[in-house]
Amino acid sequence: MNTLSPSLAVPLPRRPGYSRRKFLQASACGFGSLALNALLTERALADANPFTPRAPHFPARAKRVIFLFMAGGPSQHDLFDYKPRLKAEEGKKPNIPILGREVTVGLENSMSLGPMSPFSPRGQCGMVMSDLLPHLATVANDICLLRGMTADNRSHDQATLQMNTGAFLSLRPSMGAWVSYGLGTENQNLPSFITINPLGDVRNHGAAFLPSIHQGTRVNAKPSGRKDLPIQHLNDLASPESEQRRRLDVLQSMNRGLLRRLGSDAQMEGVIESFELAFRMQAETPKLVDLTRESQATRDLYGVGKEPTDKNARACLLARRFAEAGVRFIQVTMDGWDHHGNIRDGLPKMCAQTDQPTVALVADLKQRGMLEDTLVVWSGEFGRTPWSQDLSGTQPLEKHGREHQPESFCAWMAGGGVRGGLTFGTTDEYGFRVVDDRVHLHDLHATILHLLGFDHERLTFRHAGRDHRLTDVFGNVVKEILA
Repeated sequence: MNTLSPSLAVPLPRRPGYSRRKFLQASACGFGSLALNALLTERALADANPFTPRAPHFPARAKRVIFLFMAGGPSQHDLFDYKPRLKAEEGKKPNIPILGREVTVGLENSMSLGPMSPFSPRGQCGMVMSDLLPHLATVANDICLLRGMTADNRSHDQATLQMNTGAFLSLRPSMGAWVSYGLGTENQNLPSFITINPLGDVRNHGAAFLPSIHQGTRVNAKPSGRKDLPIQHLNDLASPESEQRRRLDVLQSMNRGLLRRLGSDAQMEGVIESFELAFRMQAETPKLVDLTRESQATRDLYGVGKEPTDKNARACLLARRFAEAGVRFIQVTMDGWDHHGNIRDGLPKMCAQTDQPTVALVADLKQRGMLEDTLVVWSGEFGRTPWSQDLSGTQPLEKHGREHQPESFCAWMAGGGVRGGLTFGTTDEYGFRVVDDRVHLHDLHATILHLLGFDHERLTFRHAGRDHRLTDVFGNVVKEILA
């Protein structure tokens, strides 16, 4: 009697001289079915664990991304895009060709406004930047400065959404969620996407219609003197691990029972996966977020325990530790760049809070040999206008700020396959419009995915009847900045 299942049974020819070769040929379909079944089983196991490491479309230059988000819109005119004409015409009515749709509120009280500090060429590459960034000047040869960035919205909330998700009108997955979905994680005990000191709007680190396990895990870089862990709900570790596992098993059995009754529910699946991840994190995370394990020299490099750098220093040092531990996408938010008024005082303070920690991150990654496969991206959601802004209409020019400007702004990238020492992009003589080598946010996203080994047009997820992607129907890889 044939012991194989009907689908795998292969009748043997009934004649003498049945050779081994003929037997293998006749059995090929059976072995092929067994091999296919094994492959499908492996795929099913991988799909069951959304954090399983996955190969990208082609060999990657970067394994992970650290996104330093300067929330509020840093002024490119005062940091990276020096325009002598603004200084020459300071205090005069702005004589800038502006289309009607680009006129901003308060322009009637505005004047041309020169940079807040002198500019100087830095490094062997001669990259021009403000004296307000003395630490960044030391790594000029390692960064690629994008001076022709552009976005589509002048409102903070919408522009921040577009920077983080590629869209400002609809709910879309964030960059980190796409990277997590595409690559999985290198450490099963940690999330593949962590957001440090995030803004209140969860959409900026959310997963939207992607499986919810890919949303960013929030981490607050704890200030000096606090003893609680910077990750919420991981503070109470008093119960033995076995007791916690027993309680979780009871809870998960109820969750899975509900899921079976529902048939399919993405939110419940995400809850189940998140609980399991949180349990695994308890073993590894307390050691990982303990910055006392770092040498005093490393903490001093970042500015930990000192003002005004402490908060951002802790965030950047945590970012390096998470990257080292296998997290794929780490977002660090540094808020406070929205200088509508008194930019002369406010901007130097923000530079003092952020310059040392961000540059220490680049230098630390480099000396550990990690910068080569770690992509660091520094950007706000937009820039600021070349003319001043006085919301009250009564302040002297020295107390003015700058309005929002999505038409052009600056960002920089380092490591992960990007050309160091390169300045890419040119704006007009007022620094208002991009005239050469324009990089839209969609292009930036396409380039980030390319460096991670993805064709941005092929990294898709089917939702509501169509395939979605981070770049929507836009985006081109900026090949000129690739090493």
